[in-house]
Amino acid sequence: MAIVRQALVHDGPGGPFEGVAAWDDAVEGPRPCVLVLPNVLGQKEADNLKAEALAELGYVAFAADLFGQGKRARIEEGDRSRYMDALDGDRLLLRDRLAASLAALKALPQADPDQAAAIGFCFGGKCVLDMARAGLGILGGVSFHGVYDAPDYPSVTPIAAKLLVCHGWNDPLSPPDATVVLANELTEAGADWQFLAFGHAGHAFTDASRTGPGDIAYEPRADRRSWRAMTDFLERLF
Repeated sequence: MAIVRQALVHDGPGGPFEGVAAWDDAVEGPRPCVLVLPNVLGQKEADNLKAEALAELGYVAFAADLFGQGKRARIEEGDRSRYMDALDGDRLLLRDRLAASLAALKALPQADPDQAAAIGFCFGGKCVLDMARAGLGILGGVSFHGVYDAPDYPSVTPIAAKLLVCHGWNDPLSPPDATVVLANELTEAGADWQFLAFGHAGHAFTDASRTGPGDIAYEPRADRRSWRAMTDFLERLF
């Protein structure tokens, strides 16, 4: 195994954008590819490590930048959501940036463009759902502790991408009522969907840096179990 990490700059609406791609250079030929979509802070080392972990599983992965080259937030900043909020307020722009990130991943020579998926964390989980809603070219997606509100444009029907939603039951940003709304939305759109809910877990349960008490915190069992579920999901998908 020879994991390669490479910065990838690409154009897109409001760009340029800079993410990080990873793959196993010991594997020959194109292989399935996975887009990694970040949380409120934007593209960062934690996302690069997720991309490398996917590369170790045999995929080409791209930790995408949706905010723009050099635009990153820090958890201690009072306005850390400013870049995310701008995209939340313009879901069509978010859709187009997701499409540009996916195109950059599919253009890598190591990637099979017909075998693509996406995973995302928090805001990135919303992005995965929006990719499916918009009919972007993924076979499936996994949302980890995502946010479930629908965009203000019509979804494709049927939603072709298969979806796995990994959810912390105590998530204050996506309470139980929000999961019911999403389940009804996906059912009405004809999606092949599944929810995996974790007790005693809240928002950001995969984020090992969130060690404090409360319902926005790391939960190791949910982190471990959801990654295993994602691994199985991708194996079946491809």
